[in-house]
Amino acid sequence: MATTTIQVSRDTRDHLAQLAKERGLSLGQYVAQLAEQQPTEAQRAERLAADRAALRALTGCDISDDEFDQAPDVLGNIYRIAAEKVRAARGDAA
Repeated sequence: MATTTIQVSRDTRDHLAQLAKERGLSLGQYVAQLAEQQPTEAQRAERLAADRAALRALTGCDISDDEFDQAPDVLGNIYRIAAEKVRAARGDAA
């Protein structure tokens, strides 16, 4: 496998090296792991298309991409409501 050099500040390099060490990885392995965890825009678009196709197949509804884009963010709303309930239970201000 070919390798390359990435220029970062010493502080960044030292920080990444410490994180890698704590995980039992080399710096190169850790950077590769970080990169693998971040999908590209094309990968996100592919995943979105696959998720929409699966939903269409499971529900039998032929929802257009425009209809998906205009739909409310149900999961985001659930997270927001849950966070509000946790804050209220703790007595925190919203």
